[in-house]
Amino acid sequence: MKVAFCSSEVFPFAKTGGLADVCAALPLALAKKGCTVKVFMPFYKGIKPKKVINNYGYTKEKNVEFYFIKNDKFFKRENLYGTSKGDYPDNLERFSFYSREVLSLLKKIGFSPDIIHSNDWQTSLISTYLKVDYQNDPFFKKTKCVLTIHNLAYQGIFDKAKWPFLNIAQDYFTMDYLEYYGKINLLKAGVVFSDVITTVSPTYANQIQTQDHGCGLEGILRKRKDNLCGILNAIDYKIWDPCSDKLIYKKYSSKTIEEKALNKKKLQKDLGLVVDKDKLLLGMVGRLAEQKGIDLVCASLSNILKKHQVVILGLGDEGYHKRLKKIQAKHRKIFSLNLKFDEKLAHRIYAACDCFLMPSKFEPCGLSQLISYKYATVPIVHHSGGLADTVLDVEKGGGGFVFYNYDKKELINAIARAQEVFKDKTTWKKLIKRITHYNFSWDKAASSYMEVYKKCQSLQ
Repeated sequence: MKVAFCSSEVFPFAKTGGLADVCAALPLALAKKGCTVKVFMPFYKGIKPKKVINNYGYTKEKNVEFYFIKNDKFFKRENLYGTSKGDYPDNLERFSFYSREVLSLLKKIGFSPDIIHSNDWQTSLISTYLKVDYQNDPFFKKTKCVLTIHNLAYQGIFDKAKWPFLNIAQDYFTMDYLEYYGKINLLKAGVVFSDVITTVSPTYANQIQTQDHGCGLEGILRKRKDNLCGILNAIDYKIWDPCSDKLIYKKYSSKTIEEKALNKKKLQKDLGLVVDKDKLLLGMVGRLAEQKGIDLVCASLSNILKKHQVVILGLGDEGYHKRLKKIQAKHRKIFSLNLKFDEKLAHRIYAACDCFLMPSKFEPCGLSQLISYKYATVPIVHHSGGLADTVLDVEKGGGGFVFYNYDKKELINAIARAQEVFKDKTTWKKLIKRITHYNFSWDKAASSYMEVYKKCQSLQ
């Protein structure tokens, strides 16, 4: 099966979050299943492909080919989507150009795919251009489209004044197509024109069809429910494994779990925290946005720091940066705030911490809880989306601490329950050894995507 896999970010070429990790691992897993996979992404600043041919770059990694769509005006910038002050105002122009060029490049290289697999709003227009501009082109006669929604909250909504930049007939600016409360909605375009829609966990697939989690698209998603499914994300254990991780202080496994303590001691020292093996060390890595529960963390942090240590790594909303900085100024020996993206530090936090905080208001899937399992770091999560699918409470025989109401008292209580188990070193050791054996590899997920592709091909 021939697959054109399209994403606005793919690790290690470009990354702002989990999307890049997923879109790095899944193509490789599909290739192992026998697919011929070519990945298409923008040619951002800093990417160094093996070849640059006219308006695209080319690299081959293992058995997957990568094509980088070139346009220096649009993509040779410091950031992928915007700055801390907001999104780039020309994102519609940038990603509509990318989407058109993907289809053009497919024809140039003579790759007629069975499946075009798009990811999130940045690539959603590919299915639209395919069905509108190439509907009678024999080159794409057998091509079907899959759209994966990684986070429905980000939809690519733009003012209707930008419609001419899309080069699509005005007939498609209606509520049945791209129009959304008087504006252009690119993710909606993908939902309408794709043959099958997937999202990144079974629970989230159900939630996005409700008013609470549908972000205004619940109606159109319910209409497409027969061709909508959730496939749980996975992680790449070649990257995320403390047995082989070159970025952490000391490698370890379930058999040498005592070595984890050396990572904790070294991280505490390097970050200026009090070195104390008996203090519960809580870590958080990711976007500092309300979706990720950072509002709950900010509201609870002073209380949490009365007994525990916390390390946070990430960037996000400026308002949360300011709130966290104020707390850090008072608690430097027990709270480390790192407002940046740092891959090495991320690995070290997973390896060193006792617990990992994921109090997300909503979470399509989440990768951090899966990574933390492997690193013997116990997740503390809000019961939502993919977290509900992957984290069962310790009291029910699972490997994490779960709270069910989005409330700071419930978060604090979940941490307190973790502390009680942590104090019992024998029970804690059994718990952390057990969770390292959980398996969330891409092999199973890739098989599920293969089934989706087959379903696509059977559709008329």
